[in-house]
Amino acid sequence: MTEYLMIGEILKPQGLRGECKIKPFAADLSLFETWKTVYLRGKEGYTPLPLAFRRIHEGFVYAVPGNCGSQEDAERLRGEKLYIDRAHASPLPEGADYIADLIGCRAVDEAGRDLGELTDVLQHGSVDTWVFSGSRPFMAPALLSVFPEVDVARRRILVRSDSLEEVAVFED
Repeated sequence: MTEYLMIGEILKPQGLRGECKIKPFAADLSLFETWKTVYLRGKEGYTPLPLAFRRIHEGFVYAVPGNCGSQEDAERLRGEKLYIDRAHASPLPEGADYIADLIGCRAVDEAGRDLGELTDVLQHGSVDTWVFSGSRPFMAPALLSVFPEVDVARRRILVRSDSLEEVAVFED
């Protein structure tokens, strides 16, 4: 499991004084108010960066990262992903997992056949859609009837084949 969790992406400067518009990946946007330090991932690892929260508007977070004091400073951070360390992540409810921990898990059917690796989680509705790569790539809604067991520690997702065939979209 990764020690850092991605919480957003800096989209662009906002105004003249170093404020940035951030696309949040966190489920609870109000948490941005509590995170005083975020991290940037570089070749050498993760670098701490102070974050001064300003506001939430229309689903975006506005904040001043680091010592940005101008539009030019903020422009240099455009496209950067923001992370928090696991110690500052909000606790999950029983049976839930962070997306970062799910990515890379192997899908295995009841017979033990490897169906592929979870490569993405799409969040565009009331149910997440899991995307798998493999010999027969597919995507399927993250339903308990399809995926009755997720074992992040063993990096394994159990798949009910009959349910999967009913709801999955397979790449041909």
